[in-house]
Formats: sequence, structure tokens, C-alpha cells
Amino acid sequence: MARNRCLIQSSPSEVWSLLSDGHRYGEWVTGTQQVLAVDPQWPEVGARLNVRVGAGRLTLDDTCVVRISEPRRRLQLEAKAGPFGAARIAMTLLPWGEHTLFTLDWHPLRGPGTRMHGLPVDYVVRVRNGMMLTKLARIAVREHTAAV
Repeated sequence: MARNRCLIQSSPSEVWSLLSDGHRYGEWVTGTQQVLAVDPQWPEVGARLNVRVGAGRLTLDDTCVVRISEPRRRLQLEAKAGPFGAARIAMTLLPWGEHTLFTLDWHPLRGPGTRMHGLPVDYVVRVRNGMMLTKLARIAVREHTAAV
């Protein structure tokens, strides 16, 4: 499992508003080229988000399904990426004074990632997810500052 943490200088409600807008995932999820479709009930349990991920001409359509949704506290997704299998992505928002301690856990569920799971793969995922959390934090802080 790869785990990342980030203190975001915005409230859990402000961070949740970003997570609950599936159309904005391309802004902060590293590798997302395009958000293809978002179920209207996103981020309720069972809702789907379809995205195109990749680099350059190498792309893959991915589907994320909400498995757990507790507004302003917790969101867990199952990301399915065709032949590469599936992974669980667990996001936790913990109030930290006026800010949010955001934790992201990534764990492979099916496919080649389960066999390659370990230090090298977790390190690469941790780096990618760190970039992702940096983007999320910047957007949340920018929007928090604009609202004040």
C-alpha cells in the first residue's frame, strides 16, 4: 500500500467540494487527460466517473466507482484500468484546526499490480500521489483565498 499525507490549508468542507465535483478530477489527478463522463449522483456510493488517463498517445480509459462516501470525512474509490487491473483509493479528511489533514491510501486489488506490489511500485505510486496532493492543495488554497 502506498500512503501520502498532506496538510491542506482549507477546511474539510472546502476540500470535499473539490472531491465531490467529478468534472474537476482532471485538474488535480495526475495523468488524467480528460474526464469523459460523471454520474449525476457523484460522489454517492455506486456512482461512476469515466476518465482517459495516459501520456501522449498512450492512453487508457479508466472507470472509478465510489465504494464509500462520507461527506467531508472519507471517500473511497475503486479505479478499474482495463488490463492493468483495479486499485482501491481511500481518501480521508481530518480536521486539523481550520485546515485539513488529507490522507490518500492506494492499494492494488486485481491485476498485475497485485503481483508487483511492494517497495518499487509503492514508491512510484507515492511520488505520483504526492504530485496529485500538491495540485489538490494548491487548488483548495487558491479557492479558499478567493472566497475570503
